[in-house]
Amino acid sequence: MVDISQIREHAQVIGADGVKVGTVDKVEGDRIKLTKDSSGQGSHEGHHHFISTGLVAGVEGDTVRLSANADVAVNIFEEEQGD
Repeated sequence: MVDISQIREHAQVIGADGVKVGTVDKVEGDRIKLTKDSSGQGSHEGHHHFISTGLVAGVEGDTVRLSANADVAVNIFEEEQGD
């Protein structure tokens, strides 16, 4: 079981395939809030995204590794509009 309390602000979130998904802003409940500047392009640009902590496979220092590949994680982002 992963200790979610080890997730640090500004840690890099990396997919199982080694591709960067984003940067941690903070943990809110059972979700990781990513920084706006790491939110992506197009319709994903300019607002926060969230990833379920259930996707976290491990935390190693300033790196959060996901159990899903980056492209899958991006497709299941939860979005926060208007913040």
